[in-house]
Order: sequence, then structure tokens, then C-alpha cells
Amino acid sequence: MLPHLAPGESDTTALPLLIFAVTGMGGIGKTALAVEAAHRARAEGWFPGGTLFVDLRGYDDDPVTADQAVLALLDALGVRDRDLPPTTERQYDAYRALLAERQDRMLLILDNASDPSQYVPLLPGTDHHRVLITSRDRPDALPVRLIDLETLASDDSVALVARALHDTDERDERPGCEPDALHELADLCGHLPLALQIAVGMLRRRRHRGIDSLVADIRDAGDPTAVLDHGSPGTDLYGRSLVIRPVLETSYRRLPPEQARLLRLLCLAPVAETGTEAIAALADVETEAVLLLLEDLAAAHIVTPVRPSDGTAPDMRWRLHDLVRVFGAGVVAGDARLREEGEAARERVLEFYVRWAAAADRRLRWLPGMAEPERFMDRAQALAWLDRERAGLVAAAGWAQEERFADAGVRLAECLGMYLYWRRYFDDWTAATEAARDATHRAGDLLGEAIAWGNIGLALRGAGRTREAIDAHTRARNLYQAAGDRHLEAGAWNNLGNALRQVGRTEEAIDAHTRARDLHQAAGDRHLEAGAWNNLGNALRQVGRTEEAIDAHTRARNLHQAAGDRHREGRVWNNLGNTLRQMGRTEEAIKAYGKSRDILREFENWYDEGRTLENLAHVHNAAHRPAEARSAYLQAAEAFTRANAPDRAVQARTRAAELPA
Repeated sequence: MLPHLAPGESDTTALPLLIFAVTGMGGIGKTALAVEAAHRARAEGWFPGGTLFVDLRGYDDDPVTADQAVLALLDALGVRDRDLPPTTERQYDAYRALLAERQDRMLLILDNASDPSQYVPLLPGTDHHRVLITSRDRPDALPVRLIDLETLASDDSVALVARALHDTDERDERPGCEPDALHELADLCGHLPLALQIAVGMLRRRRHRGIDSLVADIRDAGDPTAVLDHGSPGTDLYGRSLVIRPVLETSYRRLPPEQARLLRLLCLAPVAETGTEAIAALADVETEAVLLLLEDLAAAHIVTPVRPSDGTAPDMRWRLHDLVRVFGAGVVAGDARLREEGEAARERVLEFYVRWAAAADRRLRWLPGMAEPERFMDRAQALAWLDRERAGLVAAAGWAQEERFADAGVRLAECLGMYLYWRRYFDDWTAATEAARDATHRAGDLLGEAIAWGNIGLALRGAGRTREAIDAHTRARNLYQAAGDRHLEAGAWNNLGNALRQVGRTEEAIDAHTRARDLHQAAGDRHLEAGAWNNLGNALRQVGRTEEAIDAHTRARNLHQAAGDRHREGRVWNNLGNTLRQMGRTEEAIKAYGKSRDILREFENWYDEGRTLENLAHVHNAAHRPAEARSAYLQAAEAFTRANAPDRAVQARTRAAELPA
């Protein structure tokens, strides 16, 4: 319901008129809302003088002018034929005089306006009446109260379709029988009321087929507008054609050239929501200039500004409706010149992502003595940028499947490895690295393919698909051997050992970690040697060789300390605590876990901190300290929640609840 339409309100603002504008993208339901509001207001007795309605057809090829509209309004007010003033100026005078004389308040709806010149001359010369304008463009230059409409929420979209089908035929059980298909249909329609209305009409027509049949048609076509417009049931209650693409085309054609170009390129961005910086790279325009263009597109309801929930993100983000993205991509695909313009834009945004993802990755891997990465002053800044851009980064890495973008896509996938592992986005990591693997394989790049296989193995193991991870790490090792790179081969042995240990093949794991250690020692890489010692210690502990395990972990800790790598030192302290706990050296284990927890918390490594706290809870529980154990379990649950590991969080809370009071 529209706010503030009540006739008795006092206007304390400087507005000379009480004018309202309902704005939003084409098909959002502006006219339907305005008419419904008018009906309800009339029923409440707010407008005893009645309602005047004019469709200005602002986005048609031949929009209605104000001069034409005033004739229709005079006719509705009873002024016609011989009573009609002979000149336009006198017609406006007569129109305003009639409204000024009317004691009964009226509502004037000026629907579907595209330009203020269509409706400004029609505004009454009195604040006694109310005016409601609908438009795809925000009239920001005028003193108007704005009601911006957005697409429906997912549940509301589903309810709208279900209710419409039930109202037509209460025996229609498809919504209840096919809830998944109904939700997918709403998603494919972009939750746009016009698209949903067309979909409902098509489902009524194909009443003997399931909702999934329409979903399959749209999914197969790849363009919802092609299916929906082809099957459109006709016109709506206002006599307007129920079609989507012409609505999008009229909005696009009205844009000035610079805005139209930006819209086309934005439709080619990796994802529907993109930051201003990335859009500037895409368009090859300075950030301030592109921001002005985006604000113009937002005023036309073609893009939507997305404000960060916490208000801290420095880079405003912008979202395109899915149907607009498909339309814009189709415009580009149909023109050779626009296709080349689009491919060049994709190259630019991919290079933008590679540059800053590489800088963020260097910050995450930074150790004392290394060169300072650009832009990111600390790990928190790097992680915050990666978090904001994650969807676009992963999607852009997938462009490695295309020959033109293969090299940059592979580089991007490599830059994302540590971050995606850190945040435990294993599905994203797998998708990005599989694209890199395919690209490097096509190019005959043995080292690149080996790196990709290794990253796939890490992602698979993180996702719990350990047997597949073993195969991936074995492939990586074999490719490194074929390429003659002993240094990288050592890393593959280390990763393979971890996967083997996870499935209980511990003796093989010990052999793999020993090979990795020896190769790193031969190369003089003390940093990676420390990692091999740490993993070897885990495998030795697993087969009961605890004294050797303590020696291995101690060597790893000392090497990490010498390198200034506190983060990996923190992880070693946890493993050392595990071995001490297994040996019954409880107090030493508690101290080791405490050191690990403090360091991992410093680095905001929530998942590993959660594991350390869980281990600390285990040792307290074994020592019959239930209060300390409960506290550690609950802290572990909090850390796992932050680390995007809800199953581990639930498990930790359950264990805390099971402890005696």
C-alpha cells in the first residue's frame, strides 16, 4: 500500500504539491500497484472526487505528450466538443481552473511517464488534490515523494504463482506437488512480476503438464525471455501486451550512448553484482566517471546499487537483474563490433582481478623479509577484498575454458588457492581449478596442469572427497616428474601423504612425507621442509611412533620460527599438542594448544582455531575438568561458525551439552 496518501495529513515540508512517484524497472508492477492503491483509497473515502487516469505511454515509439493528455483529462472532467477551449494554453487554464474549483479531493494518476515534460504541465495548480506518477526513471530533479519498487522476495514470488494457479482452478495441485520446480521457475523469472504473470498464463495453458516442463524449456533455451514471450498468453488487465523483451528494448534504446555502452559491458561481467572498481576496469573508464554513469543507470532502474550491510565496504556494488543481463548479452552477441568490444572488456576486468588477487595472495603468504605487496596493508584488508569479490573472482577464473582468456584465468585460479582454502569454499576452489586444469591440458603445459591437479586435490580433500584427492595428487606428482621439476614434485608428495593418512594408509603416508622432506632439504627450501616435517609428525603419531613424532614437530616448529612464519608455527603447536596428549603429558599438551589458539586467533584462522579448541576440550575432558572442556567446546563452535563450517559447530555444541554439569 502506498504511504501518506491520507487526505487529512499536514504537509510541513517545502513541497508545493503532494506528488508521489512509483518508480522501478519495466515489468515491476508499477501500474498495478498504483491502480490497486487508488481502488483502496477510493474505498476508504479518501478521494470522494474520484480518480483521473492517463496512460502516457512514455516508453512507446510515440509517447503521449502533455498537450494530448490534457485533452483526455478535460474530456474526463466533462469538457468536450464546443466547450473545449480553442488553444492549448487556454485548455491548460480550463483544466487547472476545474481542479481548483473542485471541493471533493481527487487523485490524478499519470501512468508510464518517461520524461517530466509529459506530466509537469498536467500538475494541478493546488495542493488540494493528490498526484501519483509511475515511471521507470526517478524524477530526482523534482520535489516528489518516491516509492522505489524492487523485485519480489523469493517466497513472495512462489506464493504469487501458487495463488494465481489456485484461484484459476482450486484443483490445480502442481504448486504443492512440485515445490522445487516452482522455486526454480521463480528464480528463472528473476522474481519480476511481469515474467511471473506470463509464466502463470503459460502454466494455465499447459495445465496437463507439470511446472518442471516449463522450467526445463527455459533452462534449455538459456534465455527466459525467448520462452516466456513466445508462450505469452496475450494482454493484461490494462490491455498491455504481456511480453518482456520489448520492455527491455525500449529501456535500452532510450539510453544515451555512453550509458548504453556501459550497460552492454556490464551484462558481460562475471556475475550479476559487481564493484565500482571492477566496472571501471570493464569499461576502461576512470572510477569517478563510471560512478556517474552507474548513478544514471540506477536512476533509470536498470542497475541497482547494493549498499553493504555493515556500511564499511569502500567500494559501492551494483547489481543487474538476470533478465537484463541475458538481454544485454544477446545484444552484444548479435553484432560483430559489439562482440569484439565485449571481449576486450572481459580481458580488462580479468586482468584487474588477476592483479589484485595476486596482491592479496602475496599478503596472505607474506613473511618477514619479503617485499611488501601493493594495496593491502595487512591480512585483514586482503581478506576483506577477497570476500567482497569472491563470486566475481571465481566466475572469472572459469573463463580459462575460453582460449582467449586461458592464461589469465589460470593465473587467477592459482592466486585464489590459499584464500579459498582459508575460507573453506571448496566447491568454488574445485570449479576454478578444474577450469585451469582443462586450459593447461589443452595448451600442453605440464607444469600448469600439475599445479591445477594439486589444487584440485587440496579442494577435494577439504570437501571430504579424499579418495578422489589421492588420485588428483598422484596425477600432479606424475606430471611434475614428467616435467622434471623436483621442487614442485616434493609438494605433491607432501599433499599426497596427507590424503593417504586421512584414509588410513599411514605407512604410505610416512613414505610420501619422507620423500617430500628429503626433496625439500636437497633444494635448500627450509620453509617447505618444515611443512613436510610437520605432516610427517602427524603420520608418525598415527602409528604410535610418538617420540619420533615429537622430534618431527619440534623440527617443524623451529624451522617456522626461524623463518618468522607464525601462522604455520601455530598449526604445528596444535599437532605437537596432539602428540603430547596421546603420550599422557596433559599439562604440556594444554600449554601447546594454548599457544596454537593464540597464534591462530591472531591470524583469524577460525577453522584451525576451532580444531585446536576442540582438541583442548578433549584433553580437559579426559582430565575430568568438565567446566573447562565445556568452555573450550563452545569457543570451538563459535570459531567453526565463523569459518563457514556449521557441521563442526553443531558437533562442538552437542559435545558441550553432553558434559556433566
